[in-house]
Amino acid sequence: MTDLPLSVNDADDMLAAEYVLGVLDLPERAAVEARLKRDPDFAARVVAWETRLEGLNDGYAEAPAPDLLPRIEARLFPTPSPPPARSLPLLRWLSGMAFGAVLVILTLATLGPPSMLPVVVLATADNRLAYEVASMGDSLRITRIAGVPAVAGQVHELWVIAPDAAPVSLGLLEEDPLIVGYPTPPAGWVMAVSIEPEGGSPTGLPTGPVILTALVGG
Repeated sequence: MTDLPLSVNDADDMLAAEYVLGVLDLPERAAVEARLKRDPDFAARVVAWETRLEGLNDGYAEAPAPDLLPRIEARLFPTPSPPPARSLPLLRWLSGMAFGAVLVILTLATLGPPSMLPVVVLATADNRLAYEVASMGDSLRITRIAGVPAVAGQVHELWVIAPDAAPVSLGLLEEDPLIVGYPTPPAGWVMAVSIEPEGGSPTGLPTGPVILTALVGG
């Protein structure tokens, strides 16, 4: 018996299911993610399959994503081991400890809150809506400096996009400033704001119109 070819709708449905199950190879997955940005009907199929299969996660407890950045930096930039120290007389050791304690106290007394360095401003051409992105050490602070938040039932979502890579969500922009434990993006990366349904993008990629973009270092 010869299998009948799938209709276009059936083929799209199967592709959406395979994407949600994570069985596509990297080129196929990249092609699907590109299609999600331009094909709302196909994006709806993906959301439908995510809803249909979400029960498979019931047996697994949620776990926070591991902070891998320190491990990666440690592997890329290992700290050389210090040479073995020669033994010191007890009095010199105690004096060194006391001096170190004084330095720590003085540092804590004079150290203020981390300064904020501007990274980029995402704004419309008429500046009626604008978000400022600033660096606070190893974190980013995103503040709305003009305009109002999204209308009821929608939300502004912030994305960072490395060259030739898919967008990565940094969080939802609502009334209060958003603080994200994320390093300052390198020059040449793009930051963007899209309009998403309440709660954020259901696909992990922008699904609504992208209303603001800015090039870091541009």
